[in-house]
This record gives sequence, structure tokens and C-alpha cells, in this order.
Amino acid sequence: MEVTTLILAFGKSFLFALAAVLPILNPPASAPVFVNLTRGLDRATRVSLATRVGRNVALMLAGIMLIGTYVLDFFGVSLPIVRVAGGLIVAFTAWNLLYAQQLPNDDKAQMAESLTQDNVRIKAFYPITFPLTCGPGSISAAITVGASLHSRQWSLTTANFAGGLAAMAVIGVLVALTFRYAGRILRPLGEVGLVVFLRLMAFILLCVGVQIFWDGASELIRALEKR
Repeated sequence: MEVTTLILAFGKSFLFALAAVLPILNPPASAPVFVNLTRGLDRATRVSLATRVGRNVALMLAGIMLIGTYVLDFFGVSLPIVRVAGGLIVAFTAWNLLYAQQLPNDDKAQMAESLTQDNVRIKAFYPITFPLTCGPGSISAAITVGASLHSRQWSLTTANFAGGLAAMAVIGVLVALTFRYAGRILRPLGEVGLVVFLRLMAFILLCVGVQIFWDGASELIRALEKR
């Protein structure tokens, strides 16, 4: 197969994966939540956490894109079930954020002092990476992308997946940069504006969780009606 064909397949797969996953992931929408969860941390720890989240997102999406369909088939789990379970997690997390109380400065300082490096690693994956940043919608999109990149020719399949993996790496970098500079981006809002914006984004996230749950539940209901 010609090199030009492989390069073209790489480029198409890269743009396809980027366009399919990035709008659903939407890092700027998660930036206020990241700022709120890391408010009591020093800048170095926050930057390290943002880098970890970006890396986790890239690895998670890449792994899901490569083996997601095979894992679901192995366990007999359908995409509607993933949407129902993931929607519940997102809705529950958003509900807690919506009614979360602002911590006093002393409590924030105490929380920052008690946060160890191991806690930062745990926090980087749950809940910041999953489900707040990389939720069920992104997971479903990554699985769909991975399923569509297969081809009858091995070389073309390799080029397609190489483009998809490159797109996931770019998404991880964008997430890390967005979270790293989230404080500067949101600083013009002020303390009150940030609280209002956070509550608004938490409400939208709650609606997204309910929508994801309903999409999965609707597919399950339609499947039962066909029987």
C-alpha cells in the first residue's frame, strides 16, 4: 500500500477522533469544577494534578478506543447499560457539587496540608478524570470511534488507530493546559462570580447526567418492546 494512502488514512482518523470526542469532553466546561476541588492546594500541586488528569484522560480514552468493544462483548455489557450507570454517577456527583458548601479559609488550609501525594493521585483519577472530565459520553464516543477504525487491510487499520491515538494524546494535552490555567481564565469572574458559575455548571452537569441516563434507559426500553 502506498505511503500517501496511509498518511491520508492517519489524517482522516485523527480529525475524525478529535471531532467525535473533544466536543463531548469539553475541557472548559470542567474547568470551574477543577478550580473548586483544588481551591485549597498550592500552585505546584495544582499544576501536577492538572498534568496527571490530562495524562489519565489520554490513556483512558486510548485504552477504551483500542479494547472497549472487546471488553464490553466479553462481559456481555451493552452501551445502554454503560450510559445508565455512568449517567447515575455523573448526576450524583453534580448533585453534590450543586449543594456543596464553601469551605472557610482555615478548612481549606487544613485540607491542603493533609493532602498527601498519594491522595493527589487518587483525586486525579476519581472524581476529576472520571466521571467529571471523561464521562460516559466521552467513553461511548471513544468506543464508537474505535469500532469504526477497523479495516480489512492490516496496514490501513494500523494507520487509522495511529491517527486515533494521536488525537487522544492531543485531547489529553488540551485538558492538562485548560486545567493548569483554569484559575487565570476564571479569575475575572471574582469569588461571587465563580460560585455562581460553578453552581450553573453543576446544574448543567446534572442535566447531562440525567440525559445520559435517559438515553441509555430509552434504548433498554425500546429493546424490551421489540421482544
